[in-house]
Amino acid sequence: MTYKRKFIPAFLFVFLFYLQLTAQSVALPRSTPEAEGVSSKGIIDFLDAVGKSKNEMHSLMILRHGKVIVQGWWSPYRSDLKHTLYSLSKSFTSSAVGFAVSENRISLDDKVISFFPDKLPDTLGNYFTELTIKDLIMMSVGQAPDPTGKLVSQDRDWIKSFFREPIRNKPGTVFLYNSMATYMLSAIVQKVTGQKIIDYLKPRLFDPLGIKGMDWETDPTGINTGGWGLRIKTEDIARFGQLYLQKGKWNGKQILPASWVEEATSFKIDNAPGAPLSKKDSSDWMQGYCYQFWRSRHNSFRGDGAFGQYCLVLPEEDAVIAITSETPDMQDELNLVWKYLLPALQVDKSALNKNDAVTLGKRLALLKLPIPGRTDSAFKLTPVSGKTFNIEANPKKIEKISFSEKDHIITLTLKTDKDSYTLRFGYRKWYEAKTTMLGPSLVEAAKNHFAGLPPSEVEGSYSWKGTSVLEMQLRYIDSPHTLIMTFYFDGSKISADMLDSYKTPDKKITLKGEAGK
Repeated sequence: MTYKRKFIPAFLFVFLFYLQLTAQSVALPRSTPEAEGVSSKGIIDFLDAVGKSKNEMHSLMILRHGKVIVQGWWSPYRSDLKHTLYSLSKSFTSSAVGFAVSENRISLDDKVISFFPDKLPDTLGNYFTELTIKDLIMMSVGQAPDPTGKLVSQDRDWIKSFFREPIRNKPGTVFLYNSMATYMLSAIVQKVTGQKIIDYLKPRLFDPLGIKGMDWETDPTGINTGGWGLRIKTEDIARFGQLYLQKGKWNGKQILPASWVEEATSFKIDNAPGAPLSKKDSSDWMQGYCYQFWRSRHNSFRGDGAFGQYCLVLPEEDAVIAITSETPDMQDELNLVWKYLLPALQVDKSALNKNDAVTLGKRLALLKLPIPGRTDSAFKLTPVSGKTFNIEANPKKIEKISFSEKDHIITLTLKTDKDSYTLRFGYRKWYEAKTTMLGPSLVEAAKNHFAGLPPSEVEGSYSWKGTSVLEMQLRYIDSPHTLIMTFYFDGSKISADMLDSYKTPDKKITLKGEAGK
């Protein structure tokens, strides 16, 4: 019997696609690009350019006039997954400060030392008596260099450590990106409210915006890290941006004072003094810093995090763009936004073609990241399946590695000095799972990193790169990063290169071992 594929009219395809968007959330209304004066063709051009670039996109959501007109996730990333925000977390910490100020719990002029008299060293360094909350929030503490990496990896009491790091420039005069400054904001809000900022923000920000399931890393004493560590969904990022676009108003209610929104997102300090105008004009990191927000080109502002986590607000276009990704060049990613998405928002309505939404809908539904590797190999896992390899001492503290295979699924077991992890990988397809094994992260050295948070969502895939070379990719799909493991088999011996996706090949860690007797 022969079946004929049913024809779906273009308008019905668009209707069904956007009906699906509506079904996924009731918090934000849905529309089509053309209905809100936006060019689907321009968005398609953006997707094409991203595909040819060095930027690995994970999700994209665009709001226009308060309505979602575009959303897409590059498989295996999904709409229901949280994503590590890195420093985009700072903008949420800024909001916590804004709420505390509006409730008269703190003032931006309050001295930082006044909150922690029991944490101060016997001899307090220069300028600490002058340091205010405002200096913290506009990144003008005056410490140099940024002490974050040093302090969070070596000390248990981060507050005491902060006060031990000398201030070299008068507070309020020199910009230096300092994540410990944001942590101190989190600590101050917790001190005056008795709540971690994630809990303090819940009834004030997260609940009104319909943000659920968020989590946030803490220091060893239970203070949210503030400058990083918040995980929320892509649509949650968009909601946050829309709140700021609406000057703190949500569903007709002023939940964050409009005066604070204006203050927090306006130019406060020149972060690139002395830079030539030509360089400033081509950089979104030389437009000035606000209160844990950045000014951007085209009269926009943003919160952003490492490797391309964006909440970009464009007041002149009445638009919000939320992006999660892993990019080695965040400016290059923003350049694509300005080159393709901004014109799509500014197009003459007479030039709009509703039929382009059909093509865009199909493209968004089929977004996926490529699975690298070859589809064939003369080598099979059989010679090493079931074997356990004893591994020489190494920085990852992996002591044993073993493999097994069934129905083209490879099970990899890594035993460390403290735990054992079982991971599964599909043959050139993703195998979905969860793991407590910590993944690649810029802040993985921080004390208490990921402690108390749920297991990570992962997708594993393997392929053969040669007759005895096995590549296994473990994507941490609630983060920007992937662990790439390449195993080389030589009889009873094994070597393995472990590489975090955001690092260059020369930063790989090589393991060596031999099959047990």
